[in-house]
Amino acid sequence: MASRAQRIVAAARSNVPEGTYAVGAGLLIAGATAYGFQILANHRLGKINYAALNSLWAVVFVVTPGLFQPLEQEVARAVAHRRAQGIGGGPLVRRAAVLGAVLAAVSLVLALVFEHPIVHTLFHGQGLLLIGLLAAIICYFAAFITRGTLSGNGRFGAYGLMHGSEGTVRIIACGALFAFGSHSVGLYGLALALPPAVAVLVSLRGQKGLLTPGPTAPYSELSGALGLLLLGSVLAQSLSYAAFLAATILAKTHHQKEALAGFISAIFVARIPILMFQAVQAALLPKLAALAGAGRHDEFRNGMRRLLLIVVGVGVIGVIGGSTIGPFVGKKLFNNWTLGGLDLGLLAAGSGAFILALTLSQGLIALASYTRAAVAWVVGIAVFMVTLAVGNELFLRCELAFLLASLASAATMAVFLFGQMLRGATGDVDTLVGLIEHEPLEL
Repeated sequence: MASRAQRIVAAARSNVPEGTYAVGAGLLIAGATAYGFQILANHRLGKINYAALNSLWAVVFVVTPGLFQPLEQEVARAVAHRRAQGIGGGPLVRRAAVLGAVLAAVSLVLALVFEHPIVHTLFHGQGLLLIGLLAAIICYFAAFITRGTLSGNGRFGAYGLMHGSEGTVRIIACGALFAFGSHSVGLYGLALALPPAVAVLVSLRGQKGLLTPGPTAPYSELSGALGLLLLGSVLAQSLSYAAFLAATILAKTHHQKEALAGFISAIFVARIPILMFQAVQAALLPKLAALAGAGRHDEFRNGMRRLLLIVVGVGVIGVIGGSTIGPFVGKKLFNNWTLGGLDLGLLAAGSGAFILALTLSQGLIALASYTRAAVAWVVGIAVFMVTLAVGNELFLRCELAFLLASLASAATMAVFLFGQMLRGATGDVDTLVGLIEHEPLEL
């Protein structure tokens, strides 16, 4: 029995794609430290300041992944393609860095132009958080370009180290603020914004040959559909945080603004299934990768269906857990917990539906159906806006709007994706495996 177990373990290890364990460990550390940051900040900051800090969190993780994650994807893909042909990827990375710098500069200018509504509507008058936003845009621009470069060069250990070190630095900084009794929301904002820059330095230590010389890279080498990828990415991240952003903008009374702190805590508890989903990927993707590499597309499609069933299963577990033990967990972790099982159940259902939509969107991208993926996200945003206009209870409206919008996006993508699969379209299945494996939802 011991010998058989050793053979099973050895076979499993031999089928695991390079870097799976390093990337998975980094993502788990990043996710766990994100929750640690939230818990410490919740216990040290007042209700309104905690809500303001999380407005910064939401804006940062809508804007920066929305703008820069498609660049990371394309840099990783194009550099890996050049590397397979024995061509240096240095010029390509520099070209992507210029494009990313332009996007970052435009974002900085827009943030400064709309400084008043950002500070007074989203940040509840905390001007120092605007500095945190500007710093985060710059730091994450550097981080996403670095991630793409590392991934394209096959440096998955350093890639995982980036995720893990970012989260570690963030929780250390937050822990220091907590230990010294700091109530400065601006300092907590900087603890959120600056760690990606440190992670870049940590991950690049000892790395050589990342920018090898090669032929000039035209912008078309990154992608002919980069604009659609950017649009889809921004819409996806916007929908991910739509419930919180809508509640923040629509909260008018002092009581509603104070209650936002509890709503934010509930959102983070409800998003625990996302961590579960990332954890099971390492077990599922090696099988899909093996089928893709062997060209067994029918079996790959069956594997994709099984992956979607797992996603649905994780969502169901989240709904059951959120509606039953969720309030108990929330009261233990966060101060001033107010929401009940119905709220958590709806938010968890929305998170599960969003994960489903996200997974389906990667399938469409793998089939080069960039327009269809973007259209599905537009459908979700439209459903969110319509649903939000119905009813009077602020948080319930936001919860239902998030759930229905995520379901609408997932259903639209399912129609598009399975329609193409039934017509025999196989697309680049290796790309699909890479997208699902290395493009997690930013918490």
